[in-house]
Amino acid sequence: MTVTNIAFPDKFDYNIQSIAVPGTKRPGQTAHYRNALYGLVDVNVLPTLPDIFDNGYNINPDCRLLGHRPLVSTNPLKFGPYVWQTYKQVDVRRRRIGSALHRLFSRGELQGEDLETVGIWSQNRPEWQLVELALHAYNKVGVGLYDTLGKDSVEYIINHAHLSIIFTTVDHIPALLKLAPKVPAMKMIVSFDGLSVDARKALVAWGETVGVQVKEFSELEKYGEEHLVPPLSVSPDTVASLCYTSGTTSQPKGVVLTHGNLASSAYSNMFGMDYPPNGSVLSYLPLAHIYERVVELTTLAIGGCIGFFTGDPLRLLEDAQMLKPHFFPAVPRVLNRVYQSAMAAGNVPGLKGALFRAAVRTKLDQYHATGVSTHPFWDALVFRKIRAVLGGNVLLVSTGSAPISAEVIDFLKIALFCEITEGYGMTENCGVCTHTFKADPDCGGTIGPPQPVNELKLVDVPSMNYTVEDKPNPRGELCVRGPNCFTRYYKDEKNTRETLKDGWIHTGDVAEVDPQGRFKIVDRIKNIMKLSQGEYVALEKVENMYVACPLVQQIFVHGDPLQSYLLAVLIPDPVALAPLVSTVLGQKVAPDDIPALEKAIKDPRVVAQVLTVLNIEAKKNRLTGFETIKRLHISLDPFCIEDNTLTPTFKVRRKDAFAKFATELQALYALGEPNGDSSSKL
Repeated sequence: MTVTNIAFPDKFDYNIQSIAVPGTKRPGQTAHYRNALYGLVDVNVLPTLPDIFDNGYNINPDCRLLGHRPLVSTNPLKFGPYVWQTYKQVDVRRRRIGSALHRLFSRGELQGEDLETVGIWSQNRPEWQLVELALHAYNKVGVGLYDTLGKDSVEYIINHAHLSIIFTTVDHIPALLKLAPKVPAMKMIVSFDGLSVDARKALVAWGETVGVQVKEFSELEKYGEEHLVPPLSVSPDTVASLCYTSGTTSQPKGVVLTHGNLASSAYSNMFGMDYPPNGSVLSYLPLAHIYERVVELTTLAIGGCIGFFTGDPLRLLEDAQMLKPHFFPAVPRVLNRVYQSAMAAGNVPGLKGALFRAAVRTKLDQYHATGVSTHPFWDALVFRKIRAVLGGNVLLVSTGSAPISAEVIDFLKIALFCEITEGYGMTENCGVCTHTFKADPDCGGTIGPPQPVNELKLVDVPSMNYTVEDKPNPRGELCVRGPNCFTRYYKDEKNTRETLKDGWIHTGDVAEVDPQGRFKIVDRIKNIMKLSQGEYVALEKVENMYVACPLVQQIFVHGDPLQSYLLAVLIPDPVALAPLVSTVLGQKVAPDDIPALEKAIKDPRVVAQVLTVLNIEAKKNRLTGFETIKRLHISLDPFCIEDNTLTPTFKVRRKDAFAKFATELQALYALGEPNGDSSSKL
């Protein structure tokens, strides 16, 4: 089927963004909400993933599709400008790769269990998408492994998904060969990278000793060219992917996603999209995660192109300035850093600072009154340099995966003078559930109305005192259904039953719906702990209230059920910390003077002042007294994937984060009950 983007109307009543379906309200539940502008998509007419590719291909087969920056020098490290493969070239290559896989499975050289699964373990690169598109066209099931997953999770997923073939980068091949005795299903490893003669000889020989073939990508592609077969037919119900959630407390869960789930999500994103012909997106968020996958599927559907980053996060802005993308998908941790850097650079003493503040005030007033984010004078004088950081052409920035403050969203809208869309989704609904409407002047802090493929409802959470009869707005657990929603976890009936009830995904997030029909996440049912005096605290919610503070690079809030108050570990942003330290100590300390900062964060005066700043943020966000941090440990040793304190999607693994700083946190509790104003006590 052919799918087309549906333009956003010139005039729209932002007071009616979703509608409650008459006759659907039940005791303890709201009515079912649908998108007020586009209604509900007909679930009987759904595209498949090959339809998505064909849609982009048919717009112009000769347009660029997949781009990368080739390495031109290793000393010094240097990458060239983007080079591109067209839709027509990609079509030829996906057929070769798909034909090779189809023949290998047909001949029994590769074997699935109940599904013919294929693993991909790599950072984002064109080959990732080439394999994924081949799987879509030849009825194989893709399984993305996070590039930074630990050994245990990789082993678990290979066995759980019964992966007999894994496409990967050369640096992962030794780890996979070491795992081979523990993953008997694995029969073939394909290297995206070309191998030197010596490396190929050594790896092939090693593979032979453990019963695993090691091949190069070009070798597999040539094999497919010699045994070409046409793409296989698929239906919306055909399984396309096992997308494993990163799991903060347990083993990853394999979310079973069909062609209809993924394709309908991409289709839903096309409603209201205003994208130039062959517009570009910068690919840097992990492709094994659902957010980036659906972003790139949507780009394909509208005939856009995908420019991959070099793989080095420190070169991300260089990649953006080289690509000049029209679409920049992001997460709050990235946008918070952009916001903090822009504020630090602009909000300075003297004329420059006065002009910056005047520009921000003028544009914010204009935006809140009209929804217009451009200004001919202030954009040219002040904001064009901020916009240039992302290449200068950006039209749309999307954010999801975690909350972001309204203050940050509104500032970035006027500083980048482009549309900033905040959305909400999860792996189980293909990353698509809600997002804010274009040019809504006061949507900051909300996640917008339902997407056109979804219906939403709220359900009472009595244990947390959230009900759909709450005033001024109904509140309850957010539930969603639609053609983009999964139907099961792979080999996991227990978690399937707990998440899917009566055809609705129960998200575990508490939301409210405002009079305009926009939803807002207000709490999380999981990660609730009770303090010694009986107060329930949602630790993630508290952390999210603090992250907008410029001092915060990372924060981990900890509570003990035997204690009456909260502690925190703060990983500060050196750029924001250095001026505070300089003021408190009365001597200049630079952001890059790590030894001086290490010494300073042990000074009780510095800790007290940092806690004061954090508690200003707490008051601004109306945290209650028992939700406010009372004692603080500051460290320059960040939470990271490598030490297992972060998931690959940058969520804190609470158990491991506590273990990392257990000694320091226990020492803070050993000091006894804080007295008086917590902002001045250690």
